[in-house]
Amino acid sequence: MAELETEAERTRAEVAATLHEVADQLNGGGPVTLEVGGRQVTLDPTEPVTFKLEAESDWSPGDTEAKQSVEVELVWGRPATTAEEGALSIDEGTE
Repeated sequence: MAELETEAERTRAEVAATLHEVADQLNGGGPVTLEVGGRQVTLDPTEPVTFKLEAESDWSPGDTEAKQSVEVELVWGRPATTAEEGALSIDEGTE
Protein backbone atom coordinates (compact mmCIF):
# COMPACT_ATOMS: atom_id res chain seq x y z
CA MET A 1 0.00 0.00 0.00
CA ALA A 2 1.45 3.35 -1.05
CA GLU A 3 0.92 6.27 1.27
CA LEU A 4 1.66 9.98 1.28
CA GLU A 5 1.68 11.40 4.79
CA THR A 6 3.11 14.38 6.63
CA GLU A 7 3.17 15.75 10.14
CA ALA A 8 4.68 19.14 10.88
CA GLU A 9 4.04 22.12 13.10
CA ARG A 10 2.60 25.01 11.12
CA THR A 11 0.80 28.24 11.83
CA ARG A 12 -2.99 28.31 11.85
CA ALA A 13 -2.85 30.42 8.65
CA GLU A 14 -0.61 27.85 6.90
CA VAL A 15 -2.95 25.01 7.86
CA ALA A 16 -5.97 27.01 6.67
CA ALA A 17 -4.26 27.73 3.33
CA THR A 18 -3.59 24.02 2.77
CA LEU A 19 -7.17 23.09 3.67
CA HIS A 20 -8.51 25.82 1.35
CA GLU A 21 -6.34 24.55 -1.50
CA VAL A 22 -7.61 20.99 -1.11
CA ALA A 23 -11.22 22.21 -0.73
CA ASP A 24 -10.96 24.37 -3.86
CA GLN A 25 -9.62 21.43 -5.88
CA LEU A 26 -12.34 19.14 -4.54
CA ASN A 27 -15.01 21.73 -5.32
CA GLY A 28 -13.63 22.11 -8.85
CA GLY A 29 -14.82 18.62 -9.71
CA GLY A 30 -11.53 17.45 -11.20
CA PRO A 31 -8.46 15.71 -9.82
CA VAL A 32 -6.99 16.68 -6.45
CA THR A 33 -3.20 16.97 -6.25
CA LEU A 34 -1.39 16.74 -2.92
CA GLU A 35 2.30 17.59 -2.53
CA VAL A 36 4.42 16.74 0.49
CA GLY A 37 8.18 17.02 0.77
CA GLY A 38 8.82 16.90 -2.96
CA ARG A 39 6.46 13.93 -3.40
CA GLN A 40 3.16 14.34 -5.24
CA VAL A 41 0.01 12.28 -5.72
CA THR A 42 -3.01 13.10 -7.87
CA LEU A 43 -6.36 11.62 -6.89
CA ASP A 44 -9.66 11.70 -8.79
CA PRO A 45 -12.46 11.48 -6.21
CA THR A 46 -15.68 9.82 -7.32
CA GLU A 47 -19.19 10.46 -6.04
CA PRO A 48 -20.21 9.96 -3.32
CA VAL A 49 -17.43 11.01 -0.97
CA THR A 50 -17.71 9.85 2.63
CA PHE A 51 -16.74 12.71 4.94
CA LYS A 52 -15.48 11.94 8.44
CA LEU A 53 -14.76 14.68 10.97
CA GLU A 54 -13.48 13.77 14.42
CA ALA A 55 -12.52 15.98 17.36
CA GLU A 56 -10.98 14.70 20.57
CA SER A 57 -9.14 15.79 23.69
CA ASP A 58 -6.62 13.71 25.64
CA TRP A 59 -5.62 14.60 29.19
CA SER A 60 -4.24 12.45 32.00
CA PRO A 61 -3.73 13.25 35.70
CA GLY A 62 -0.40 15.06 36.11
CA ASP A 63 -0.48 16.55 32.61
CA THR A 64 -0.16 20.32 32.37
CA GLU A 65 -2.08 20.53 29.10
CA ALA A 66 -4.64 18.57 27.13
CA LYS A 67 -3.75 17.42 23.64
CA GLN A 68 -6.67 18.30 21.37
CA SER A 69 -7.01 17.28 17.75
CA VAL A 70 -9.26 17.37 14.72
CA GLU A 71 -9.05 14.69 12.04
CA VAL A 72 -10.56 15.06 8.59
CA GLU A 73 -10.93 12.02 6.36
CA LEU A 74 -12.41 11.73 2.86
CA VAL A 75 -13.12 8.28 1.45
CA TRP A 76 -14.40 7.21 -1.98
CA GLY A 77 -14.29 4.09 -4.12
CA ARG A 78 -12.34 3.55 -7.33
CA PRO A 79 -12.93 0.70 -9.78
CA ALA A 80 -10.09 -1.82 -9.42
CA THR A 81 -9.75 -5.55 -10.00
CA THR A 82 -6.05 -5.75 -9.06
CA ALA A 83 -3.86 -4.17 -6.39
CA GLU A 84 -2.00 -2.27 -9.11
CA GLU A 85 -5.21 -0.70 -10.41
CA GLY A 86 -6.09 0.47 -6.89
CA ALA A 87 -2.64 1.69 -5.88
CA LEU A 88 -1.63 5.31 -5.47
CA SER A 89 0.88 6.61 -7.96
CA ILE A 90 3.28 8.80 -6.00
CA ASP A 91 5.66 10.90 -8.04
CA GLU A 92 9.08 11.43 -6.47
CA GLY A 93 10.21 14.93 -7.26
CA THR A 94 12.81 17.25 -5.89
CA GLU A 95 12.31 19.92 -3.32
